[in-house]
Amino acid sequence: MKKTNMFVLTAAFAVFMGCSKKEASTADEQVPALNNKLALAGIAASPVGDVVGKVTVGYQGWFGASGDGSPLNSWQHGNLECWPDTREYLNTYSGTPFPQGGVSQPGFTGNLGNGQPAKMFSSWSSQTVAKHFQWMQDYGIDCAALQRFGSYLAAGSKKNFFDQVVAKARNSAEVYGRKFYIMYDCKATDPIDVDWTNSMSTHINSSAYARQNGKPVVCFWGVGKSDRGTMADWVTKINWFKAQGCYVIGAPLQGWRGATDKSAYNACDMIMPWMVGKTTNFQSWFTDDVAYCNARGIDYQADIYPGTAFYNTNGQPKNKIPRMHGDFMWSQFAAAKNSGVNSVYISMFDELNEATQIFKTAENDSMAPAGKYFLNLDADGVAVTSDFYLRLTNDGGKMIKGTIPYTATHPTAH
Repeated sequence: MKKTNMFVLTAAFAVFMGCSKKEASTADEQVPALNNKLALAGIAASPVGDVVGKVTVGYQGWFGASGDGSPLNSWQHGNLECWPDTREYLNTYSGTPFPQGGVSQPGFTGNLGNGQPAKMFSSWSSQTVAKHFQWMQDYGIDCAALQRFGSYLAAGSKKNFFDQVVAKARNSAEVYGRKFYIMYDCKATDPIDVDWTNSMSTHINSSAYARQNGKPVVCFWGVGKSDRGTMADWVTKINWFKAQGCYVIGAPLQGWRGATDKSAYNACDMIMPWMVGKTTNFQSWFTDDVAYCNARGIDYQADIYPGTAFYNTNGQPKNKIPRMHGDFMWSQFAAAKNSGVNSVYISMFDELNEATQIFKTAENDSMAPAGKYFLNLDADGVAVTSDFYLRLTNDGGKMIKGTIPYTATHPTAH
């Protein structure tokens, strides 16, 4: 950061920190005044680019089906908490072996509640991936973070499957004018650098590959997590990618600021703390995160999610963190806006497994397998359309970017 910018940032940060505790605790009632202070404090380390100032979604792309013709040619990630709205997919498959209440069930070959055959899509289908990126275009989503796990790195059918999903996502991003980047959900000691060199770096020549400050973006989920390697291991990995010319995003757990050793976080170009599972005090968390990052010239991206549950997979309480027909997710958009955040990450686009998906989902029992439990979008008693959370994300992104005014309650029609 230039010295002049640092001087302005330091002065602005002092103004922000001068807020009294009373001001901070009554932020919703003092939005204009607080936003003026945060507008000063929220000077980003980087200008608007492909991730700064944009809406990014996490994209799993990990669903496979028996008969899809892929290298795996089998059901993948069938532990579904929610059922997708499959009306726009050309290729769908019967026989999904989803669990119920933590108990494995045989593959379901029955019908939906409306009498139509119950079929699931596969991420192997180019049309499926293209449809997802078309929705991103339709609903104002700028960028997709393609998830890549340690199990994808070794040569074999799984790597082949997911290498091809990345290639399909690249093609679709180019067609629909979206950006994408690789997000590793791995240990620091996994051969991520080898995978990048031999497989993933080939995609940075795409016009659709996300760049920030002229550098290709790469992200690491779980930085600092106890089972992911030491902080020194992460510093080594982060610095290796920076030496390759990459802009590095670190995605730690939400309590990251409490760590004694923050060396890996401070080595990142951007920090995106994981918020899934958190239910309260988003504004205070975002505000403190932003202050920490601004003071160190690090970009910040707020994680926002619609709700979550894990009943079908392991019998956790049904509808564990309710969506409240959009109110819960919007409260996070509002908190982010009030905290001076200008970049958001949505968890997730397509993760039906933990009910964090925002893409088109079964509205009610008529659109889910008959006689089976799924967390449908009307679970809290309010009917919403299957694309409601895509539309809500579109509105939230507009508010974050300042193209629509701040509002504490969502403007999105159910």
